Amino acid sequence: MLKVKKKKLCAVCSQIDEEVAKLLQLKAQLGGDEGKHVFVLKTAKGTRDYNPKQMAIREKVFNIIISCFKRHGAETIDTPVFELKETLTGKYGEDSKLIYDLKDQGGELLSLRYDLTVPFARYLAMNKITNIKRYHIAKVYRRDNPAMTRGRYREFYQCDFDIAGQYDAMIPDAECLKIVYEILSELDLGDFRIKVNDRRILDGMFAVCGVPDEKFRTICSTVDKLDKMAWEDVKKEMVNEKGLSEEVADRIGEYVSMQGGKDLAERLLQDPKLSQSKQACAGLTDMKQLFSYLELFQVTDKVVFDLSLARGLDYYTGVIYEAVLSQTVPAPVSTPAEQNGADEAGASVGSVAGGGRYDGLVGMFDPKGRKVPCVGVSIGIERIFSIMEQKAEISSEKVRTTETQVLVASAQKNLLEERLRLTTELWNAGIKAEVLYKKNPKLLSQLQHCEETGIPLVAILGEQELKDGVVKLRNVASREEVDVPRADLVDEIKKRTL
Repeated sequence: MLKVKKKKLCAVCSQIDEEVAKLLQLKAQLGGDEGKHVFVLKTAKGTRDYNPKQMAIREKVFNIIISCFKRHGAETIDTPVFELKETLTGKYGEDSKLIYDLKDQGGELLSLRYDLTVPFARYLAMNKITNIKRYHIAKVYRRDNPAMTRGRYREFYQCDFDIAGQYDAMIPDAECLKIVYEILSELDLGDFRIKVNDRRILDGMFAVCGVPDEKFRTICSTVDKLDKMAWEDVKKEMVNEKGLSEEVADRIGEYVSMQGGKDLAERLLQDPKLSQSKQACAGLTDMKQLFSYLELFQVTDKVVFDLSLARGLDYYTGVIYEAVLSQTVPAPVSTPAEQNGADEAGASVGSVAGGGRYDGLVGMFDPKGRKVPCVGVSIGIERIFSIMEQKAEISSEKVRTTETQVLVASAQKNLLEERLRLTTELWNAGIKAEVLYKKNPKLLSQLQHCEETGIPLVAILGEQELKDGVVKLRNVASREEVDVPRADLVDEIKKRTL
């Protein structure tokens, strides 16, 4: 009996010795000088940090966009960053492979949101909302090959504006295009154009050209690459990968080379082949109406009816559009970490806004299949931000990263309490004020801080000023100084910094 116990004890000891040896080996790998694990400090591929200067530029862009959305009567919502996987499945066509799936969490299969449109449709169906004009600004996620210099990331913001509800044809659609026009004009990114088309025209075109019904969506995705690939390469993909005949591909090629305005819609309504498609005729009739409203909105100088525009997402049902810049901005020299594998030169950023009509998406979530017509636009904030950042670097433009209106300073020692007291008065009055965190800072150091950070005013306290009940207010740029009664200081600062 004793021998058996000893045998078992030896086996346990041997097992313990093995585990200790493993731990020592692991410790040597991680903590030893020779095999030390090198921890790399970097952001995940396709993501980035934003420094204060970049955030100041970003905030300016957001303010312009939000101001436009509000001007057009939109209210805002928010939705979770992840959805049930089945909510997102089957809504994006070939792009579904880019959805980030999460590990099973307590029986729920979840995915990070790919865009803000599908969560919006789910929100409408779940809350039985039949009409709303909303904007939503939030991060979305795509398991894509990032191109950092072109503003293409795996985590990025989208700025969406959508109109849901049953309205007369093309009025909400025209307003979405007007919004794109206003935002791009105000951002001053250079010349741009907004391409428009209609999925019904595309489907009608595919039908009369001889594309089988089951290949409409996949051919649509290929046509959508025309802004990045030459026609010959697109044709090769249609024939070699998608199985179309060369003859059918050539017929498609004749149509997708067409561009124009209302005149092109009128001409295509008389086209011997295209006029045979009821779908295409309905789309062309709406296109004519759309251009009539765009003329009233005074935006036709930037809008072009382009039959090559496809937009590959499955949920579009009618008008589709995309805004592109007409010129590129040279890219600044970036670090290897910023490039993250990108090999593009210059800010050839592709589209900076896109959207369209998706009348069937809400019905996919409604238990009774009730449809809520929707049209919307998404502003490509990351691409716009890349251009704004590059322009700022090229022009060496000084960007303020704070909004501080005044620095409370002292000209002599032992006035910390007085500086803090005045700073408190200014904060309580809604003034954006700062004070240096030193008991006895030199006046020159305080003035230099203002010049470095762009603070326009300095409120200087000294023993004489305290006796006289005044504050010496200094303009940092002009160096002009004036004594202001303490009771009038808040009004004087507001007047000078508005």
